[in-house]
Amino acid sequence: MESSGQDVHARPETGARATKWLCWATLLAAIAFAAFVRVRLLDIPLERDEGEYAYAGQLILQGVPPYKLAYNMKLPGAYGAYALMMALFGQTSAGVHLGLLAVNAAAIVLMFLIGRRVYDARAGAIAALAYSILAVSPTVLGTSAHATHFIVLAALGGVLFLLKALDGGSRVTLFWSGICLGLAFLMKQPGALFAIFAVCHLSWVLLRERRQPVGRVVGQAALLAGAATIPFLLVCVVLAASGVFGKFWFWTFTYAWQYATRVPFGDGLQLLTEELGAIASPAAGLFAFAVLGLSAIAWDRKARTAGAFLGGFFVFSFLGVCPGMYFRAHYFVVWLPSLALLAGVGASALYGVLGASRTLRSVVVLPLLLFAVAWGYSLSRHSEFFFEMAPDDACRAMYKTNPFPESIELARHIRYHSRPGDTVAVIGSEPQIPFYACRRSATGCIYTYGLVEKHPYAHQMQLEMIEEIERARPRFLVHVNTRTSWLLPRDADMTLLNWSRLYESERYETVGLAERTGDGRTVYYWGREAARRRPHSTASVALLEAKDTARELALLWGE
Repeated sequence: MESSGQDVHARPETGARATKWLCWATLLAAIAFAAFVRVRLLDIPLERDEGEYAYAGQLILQGVPPYKLAYNMKLPGAYGAYALMMALFGQTSAGVHLGLLAVNAAAIVLMFLIGRRVYDARAGAIAALAYSILAVSPTVLGTSAHATHFIVLAALGGVLFLLKALDGGSRVTLFWSGICLGLAFLMKQPGALFAIFAVCHLSWVLLRERRQPVGRVVGQAALLAGAATIPFLLVCVVLAASGVFGKFWFWTFTYAWQYATRVPFGDGLQLLTEELGAIASPAAGLFAFAVLGLSAIAWDRKARTAGAFLGGFFVFSFLGVCPGMYFRAHYFVVWLPSLALLAGVGASALYGVLGASRTLRSVVVLPLLLFAVAWGYSLSRHSEFFFEMAPDDACRAMYKTNPFPESIELARHIRYHSRPGDTVAVIGSEPQIPFYACRRSATGCIYTYGLVEKHPYAHQMQLEMIEEIERARPRFLVHVNTRTSWLLPRDADMTLLNWSRLYESERYETVGLAERTGDGRTVYYWGREAARRRPHSTASVALLEAKDTARELALLWGE
């Protein structure tokens, strides 16, 4: 009988140990899957946002502060992250994507730790597995190292510190939560929503659930909010000392406000509906589990205990997608952790309900099997992308006719036929070209979107770009004739385009042309053939060289 009693007590312990190891194995599988896809597609060409971050990071590694030679409305956190990644892994597209792999793996681990703390280890493991496939999906452009991935990593770190501080009451832990959340904002402005969520959740727990005095609540919230401002304040000091604060403030706040208030509400809702449908359709099962997790707040005691956190995290994460009402695919990356967490809670809560029922205990594994089916369905919808497509084909699948693969070939020509001190001007929004070429841009206006939009500063910004190019007299000029590199609105100010046509005809010769054909191929023309060619496609990029140097090289080549 004694031996039998020991067996009875051993079974729950053995089951708990098996569950623990299964959860850790699931976490490792999630990391391995995401790493496999990312390693296979390491050489996928950089898209233009990546090109911007990579070029700014390249300048930082050369000792040039942000906003001195490259202007944009994003905060400089991603620039610093890229500089770090490229210092570690190299100034190549593979180096950038290897850095993203590390960032994504860390985020998956944090998903597990947060899910385990909020609900249980099973929920954490399922959340990690859900996030692993959602975050690498082509529907959110997941293989590209957008700033949203860096927001997620910093925000999840801040959230985990917050949960630990609420459990242990440590002010030091709360301080580090604020630092991480401040870094999330520094990566890109929508990251501020996570800091706001953290302050609101902290105040709610202390005031409503733990009945703390108002003074204590205010003090704790002030500590968290104050710590969250530290990274931004330090950056402001550094940029002011570098003499670029005025440019930084204009682009990241003054102009950024104009950009964020352009889209009418009705148009924004239509964009949301279209993009959300495209993202949710291939992951319908995972979204269904997220809905189940949200509903568990009403029917599961443990989920109800964490209801304020789960609901608040879901809402504020979604609000992080909304600034500007543009709803571009990669903006949704900041929402994915909350969906994955809810999916984990939903599956684990249903598992617990079935396990507690004598009549339903026989089907207790059903929620896990259904989640496996949902995950497998998402995998099957993107199987060609995950397992078969070459990097260039994967780029085309996500970015269509955007000239991202072509940028590599054109930049190679620029780099091979120029000196390190020569500059290049891109008439269009393709900052990846100067990065690939390892040549500085003749102008800090590395995007033309903001210059042709309808806002009070557009004309002056165009004049600034023109002045910088004329002063620099770049050796190479790249003219991008692709709609997505301009997004010209109706009645756009055409000053820049009209000037560029005259400037190019007077001072430059066409030495290269990349043109997309009707069957989806890119054809390259060089030298005299490029000069004679008149593009028939609406997706082409012309490479022009200053006439004096072009003629010297023509004589050297015997043309």
